[in-house]
Amino acid sequence: MTFQEQIQQGIPASLPQPKPYETNINHAPKRKEILGEEEKKLALKNALRYFEPQFHAELLPEFREELEKYGRIYMYRFRPDYEMKARPISEYPGKSEQAKAIMLMIQNNLDYAVAQHPHELITYGGNGAVFSNWAQYLLTMKYLSEMTNEQTLVMYSGHPMGLFPSHKDAPRVVVTNGMMIPNYSKPDDWEKFNALGVTQYGQMTAGSYMYIGPQGIVHGTTITVLNAFRKINKEPKGGLFVTSGLGGMSGAQPKAGNIAGCVTVCAEVNPKITKIRHDQKWVNEIHENLDELVERVRKAQENKETVSLAYLGNIVEVWEKFDQENLRIDIGSDQTSLHNPWAGGYYPVRQSFEESNRMMAEDPELFKDKVQESLRRHAEAINKHTAKGTYFFDYGNAFLLEASRAGADVMAENPKLGREFKFPSYVQDIMGPMCFDYGFGPFRWVCTSGKPEDLQKTDDIACAVLEEIQQNSPEEIQQQMKDNIQWIKGAQENKLVVGSQARILYADAEGRMKIAEAFNKAIRNGEIGPVVLGRDHHDVSGTDSPYRETSNIYDGSRFTADMAIHNVIGDSFRGATWVSIHNGGGVGWGEVINGGFGMLLDGSDDADRRLKSMLFWDVNNGISRRSWARNEGAVFAIKRAMETEPKLKVTLPNFVDESLF
Repeated sequence: MTFQEQIQQGIPASLPQPKPYETNINHAPKRKEILGEEEKKLALKNALRYFEPQFHAELLPEFREELEKYGRIYMYRFRPDYEMKARPISEYPGKSEQAKAIMLMIQNNLDYAVAQHPHELITYGGNGAVFSNWAQYLLTMKYLSEMTNEQTLVMYSGHPMGLFPSHKDAPRVVVTNGMMIPNYSKPDDWEKFNALGVTQYGQMTAGSYMYIGPQGIVHGTTITVLNAFRKINKEPKGGLFVTSGLGGMSGAQPKAGNIAGCVTVCAEVNPKITKIRHDQKWVNEIHENLDELVERVRKAQENKETVSLAYLGNIVEVWEKFDQENLRIDIGSDQTSLHNPWAGGYYPVRQSFEESNRMMAEDPELFKDKVQESLRRHAEAINKHTAKGTYFFDYGNAFLLEASRAGADVMAENPKLGREFKFPSYVQDIMGPMCFDYGFGPFRWVCTSGKPEDLQKTDDIACAVLEEIQQNSPEEIQQQMKDNIQWIKGAQENKLVVGSQARILYADAEGRMKIAEAFNKAIRNGEIGPVVLGRDHHDVSGTDSPYRETSNIYDGSRFTADMAIHNVIGDSFRGATWVSIHNGGGVGWGEVINGGFGMLLDGSDDADRRLKSMLFWDVNNGISRRSWARNEGAVFAIKRAMETEPKLKVTLPNFVDESLF
């Protein structure tokens, strides 16, 4: 069968042969046993409903074995035989270009070079899934190959509910992931209901088909590192940045450190992912000996090198060793997956990777104790460095939240609403007031032709648009404009592409609309192929996350999620090709609600109309909420937006004189 025929086939009419478990692939850890006997029976019945009754007798023992062995039913037998990667849009079967674009983006999320655990359909973060099992993937791709522009596919936490009649301006796909009743949104609820096969953790851009590999966060991390050094009035050259995590999103850190120009030390316990990042040239060197690492760092600092050093081992050992050696750390953070602390997101110190994986499945309570003990040591070591002048910030991975729950010394001596911890979130100090409040966030695009030359042309177009906008930009956003122009000019030489021909760029509403309009014109003129627009959910208005994206909201509303819901509803009727809304992502299940979109530009007048309508709302929805919280940068930005668009009328806050109190 051809690739197109396999897509159109969906779930095969006859059972494919079982596939061997490939040990060279980076697999998800075994999930802890959480289902009772009746619940296991229900999980098996739920899995078997995808298949004709004549296959149940053969599949039942196989699925039971998967459930017992891995804690989930992945349906490995049904993994496709074709290579999993984003192909040029012209190679996908179908009646709708928009549907073909979504198929391309789904396959990019599962590309072996992109996905963290590709055989378990997990893109990043340890549990950020595109689907729960391979039957869902096969059925979804089949539906997309049949869809017209007057149908909408409804995705129910990985399960394709079906095609429904709609109209050409409706989203082609509506995605929800993990949208639990609030009282059923604790970590063990995810374990249970995910094992039952009725919900999934979509992370942010995994379950919404908009992940573009670690590049997606390289730019934001670069801006964060540059501004962290600016906060301590130090040049990055010769400066030391210490952090941890080389997985899906966190793998961007050493690359960002190199672009910023500092010395980066990034610890990682997983040897496979460490090797992958080294092979991809996202990290320069791997070290396994702490004494040798110390000497290498001293040399790099003395010579003011730009270099990234991976330490294959536990980050706690690094912080403690550098303290003993009196090695000065300038800026520090952490990006292990602490949204998922008990199932592979964070590994305890002085315990092997293999032993940890065994313990988390077989003795989860002891594993939790070990993790919390490690978090206390981690925080203690950080405190020793910050006492010497290190600037430490929480990188939105729930480090401070989980450390506080473990009883670590991370709470502020005089806490205020929104400033409970002794260390700031990077959004509170850097990204919120410097970027999000002004409308700058992670706009991104994918060239569906798959041609590197198309990506180069889009880079050139975006750069020209930004340089033109910069000439008339107010003083308040000049630094943001300069940083982004510098980024896009260096994007090609930094070799950021992993998987699809994609790019990310921080831009405000004006920048996003003008860049998208220029792309659409180039497509119409035949200069480039169709382009998919999107963004990370880690943005101005897509996400309500009290310890990350909205952590610099101080009016008491940071625990509300109205903005994320408004964002997705507004995007869906303003022309998005697909929309998504998730529980969880970045900081954990039950800790955040985040929404995203995708939009296909095909050179048409319809695309031009949609992009202007949707992108304006997608950004200004968030700025208006931030301005109502009395964030001065956002008040400035929303006033400026109202000046440019007479139809926009936003309620502005009145400021209260503190002396009245």
